[in-house]
Amino acid sequence: MYIDLVVLVVLILIVIMYFRRFSSFVYFVAIVDIFLRILTFIKNNIGLPDLAAVIDKYLPESVLAIVGNYTDGIIYTIIAWAFIVIMSIFLFYNTKFFIKKKKI
Repeated sequence: MYIDLVVLVVLILIVIMYFRRFSSFVYFVAIVDIFLRILTFIKNNIGLPDLAAVIDKYLPESVLAIVGNYTDGIIYTIIAWAFIVIMSIFLFYNTKFFIKKKKI
């Protein structure tokens, strides 16, 4: 039952060991969360019940949904706030990129 948590932790460890930069970790977490949220949107708005059932059964809704399945209380609150900080850093990196490229 812990397959989603194990896969997420293993992928995070691979990213940390391979890229060795905090920004790579931040981008990875943001990409995984955005991907899971897009799949959740597809699941909720698609007209194919079989595909929606497969997505619902095998894929969580977001990174916080994975964390929420296995923790609760103060540990969940700490991890949720850490996730908010990571997503804020992701937003900062993206804003910095656009300002640097003079797209804004």
